[in-house]
Amino acid sequence: MKTEQSLIASVAVESTVYHFDKAFDYAVPVALSETLRPGCRVKVPFARGNRHRQGMVMSLKSGDAQGLKFISEQLDPEPVLTKSMLALAEFMKRNYYCTLFEAVKTMLPPGLSFDVSVTYEAAGKADLEKLSDEERRVYTYLNSKQKPIKRRELMNTFGLADFTLFEKMAEKGFLTKSDDAFRKIGDKSQKMLRLSENAEEFSGKLTEKQQSVADLILSAGECSVKEICYYTGVTPAVVDAVVKKGIAEYFDAQVFRAPALVGGGEKAEFPVLSEEQQRAFCGLKAMCDERKAAVALLYGVTGSGKTAVFMQLIKSVIDEGRGVILMVPEIALTPQLVEKMKSLFKDEVAVFHSGLSLGERLDEYTRVRKGLAKIAVGTRTAVFAPFENLGLIVMDEEQEHTYKSENKPRFHARDIAKFRCAKENSLLLLSSATPDVESYYFAKTGRYSLFTLGSRYGTATLPEVISADMNIEAEGGNTTGFSSVLLSEIEENLKNKKQTILLLNRRGYNTFAVCRSCKEAVTCPNCSISLTYHKENGRLMCHYCGYSQTLSDECPSCHESSLRFCGTGTQKGEETLSELFPEARILRMDADTVMSKNAHGKLLGAFSKGEYDILIGTQMVAKGLDFPDVTLVGVLSADQILYSDDYRSFERAFSMLTQVVGRSGRGTTKGKAVIQTYTPENPIIELSSRQDYDAFYNDEIELRRVMLYPPFSDLLLVGFLCEEKARAVKCSREFLSQLKALCESEFTDVPIRALGPSPALVSKVNNKYRYKIIIKSRNTKRLRELISGLLVKFGKDKEYQNVIVYVDVKPLSF
Repeated sequence: MKTEQSLIASVAVESTVYHFDKAFDYAVPVALSETLRPGCRVKVPFARGNRHRQGMVMSLKSGDAQGLKFISEQLDPEPVLTKSMLALAEFMKRNYYCTLFEAVKTMLPPGLSFDVSVTYEAAGKADLEKLSDEERRVYTYLNSKQKPIKRRELMNTFGLADFTLFEKMAEKGFLTKSDDAFRKIGDKSQKMLRLSENAEEFSGKLTEKQQSVADLILSAGECSVKEICYYTGVTPAVVDAVVKKGIAEYFDAQVFRAPALVGGGEKAEFPVLSEEQQRAFCGLKAMCDERKAAVALLYGVTGSGKTAVFMQLIKSVIDEGRGVILMVPEIALTPQLVEKMKSLFKDEVAVFHSGLSLGERLDEYTRVRKGLAKIAVGTRTAVFAPFENLGLIVMDEEQEHTYKSENKPRFHARDIAKFRCAKENSLLLLSSATPDVESYYFAKTGRYSLFTLGSRYGTATLPEVISADMNIEAEGGNTTGFSSVLLSEIEENLKNKKQTILLLNRRGYNTFAVCRSCKEAVTCPNCSISLTYHKENGRLMCHYCGYSQTLSDECPSCHESSLRFCGTGTQKGEETLSELFPEARILRMDADTVMSKNAHGKLLGAFSKGEYDILIGTQMVAKGLDFPDVTLVGVLSADQILYSDDYRSFERAFSMLTQVVGRSGRGTTKGKAVIQTYTPENPIIELSSRQDYDAFYNDEIELRRVMLYPPFSDLLLVGFLCEEKARAVKCSREFLSQLKALCESEFTDVPIRALGPSPALVSKVNNKYRYKIIIKSRNTKRLRELISGLLVKFGKDKEYQNVIVYVDVKPLSF
């Protein structure tokens, strides 16, 4: 007997765990068979208890649906993800060891998310005499609301620690319990008016004011109620009267919450390209015109005009009706770039970054999805902008670590961009003065196309760089943290009415406190890291977990009153500058000063207008900023940048020093840069002073070849987190043992080198001990099978159920 075929949906379900995650099959009700499509979210019963969860339809097929559960509800009227984005979710699951829904959720703006919650409402008329006093209060409250109320909200209202009372009332039939899906942020709309279908049939009389409303609608078509009241001078009551007479009808129209811009928003012109820039542009445009998947690297010294090249390229792509994604590494860089883009491309630009409100993020996403914006500008999440006809992705400052997510799924935006360009036959353009070593290697060996800009644009020249030996300064009794040569140059700059940028990559006032008696540093009780003193709030703070305590000179270890504060952060640097140059207008930019919305743009806008003389800040002031009046840059502690815990420390130091030096002398006046260091003999300082990336690269690539570091291998970090140190250690050792056994049996074709297990550099964060194993190998399909199988096995092992085991591909640090 032939089985009747039904429509079956494969659904990625939220809140699953990695070791049993997959796309689960559900039967599609007949009522949804015409509207449900891949990319729509649904509500489904899940697991034994059939509690409702949110899910994403990955695909549809015909088959035997016998024994399958039915989808309960379709949440989206139309797909919110395209087929290529659903394929991207599968790619992320395979490559980043996450669940399917974690990948899906990462692609969507937070405001578009649904929250599936248990709700209660009063069930009909109840005999109040049969209820206890507490039950009567709950029933009366819900009956007055006449709508479902979320469980958590109800518990808070009645001050209850659990929901047992509500469950018992539901069992007795006094309350109705259900699982409902709520949009976290709704679409913003405004009340509109238009002529009704029956308007011509109206034969009654209108007052003078009502007639003015009808005339305006007739001439203008659709109008908002606000506009009608403004232009006719009537009140909303008059508009209501026109609607009641059947002449007009109300409807809601979506309104987009546009992110605020800071600055004048002057009309910008496309710069005239130099001969060198024009060659690069023509080569890149030819690659775009081929409409084939490709990657190119635009490499040029700071100030060489890379931005002008890709601006022209963006124009050529959107002129052909294709979408563009432009990514920047820091929110701090976004306002300046967005203003430039908005002045050139007007409403074609949508903005994506975490500094926006949830409503603004949702609206910008919707504008792109509906084809109302052709360019998405933002940080790494902009790579998920939902273009259906994508022509170009640009990654500016492509070497920056902020393109890598440190939260699950731990993706790198460059890999996501490569996948999208491969799927959509478009160009990925990487741009930098100090490219990632791997990117430059791929460009030099032909995997990427290479375009080079060797000189600064126009009359601008590279700045003169001075190295200040802080050993000599210390011997001379200078304890300010500012070398005599830097102070002299700042003074000269102030006289000349020019601006200065100072990089100090530590926020706070003092970087740590130590006891003179027992020599112990004051550490966080939750993390194995010292606390940082913040003078503005008078507290010692942990920059890892957020713990803070009031300032005291008493040592928490020996209780002697002998604490001394060491190290210099941005707060102390700002204070010292104010004392040394009382007439100077000083602006500080760090994580503490840019907490409020649009703070980056406001501060940089003020600096751009000349309202400040000196800008001191962390790495957010080191790159991408273009201020013609900045003729002096100072790096206050290059050694903090030079020496860190992994193989990329020199690459990061070279990049940051080169970038910050490149902020100087971008206008008509030649610039200077002062680098303060206790190790002036370090070759990285000299190479970055000369902006000699090729010499740095030649040394670095040979070292990596010998040590088998990327690009000659791929690195994976397997992390183990647990509140019990012994269990974290045991789990990491067992993982390594089983990894070795599998490599000697089923996976002999997968050559790997495993290092560890060993504690992380910060071995405890937020009361969880952290251990790691580092794996060197090629990130092949077979390696992913090996690691994924182990993750699934350890996820099922009850002995290690309290240990979080995760994998970080291409980790930022060890």
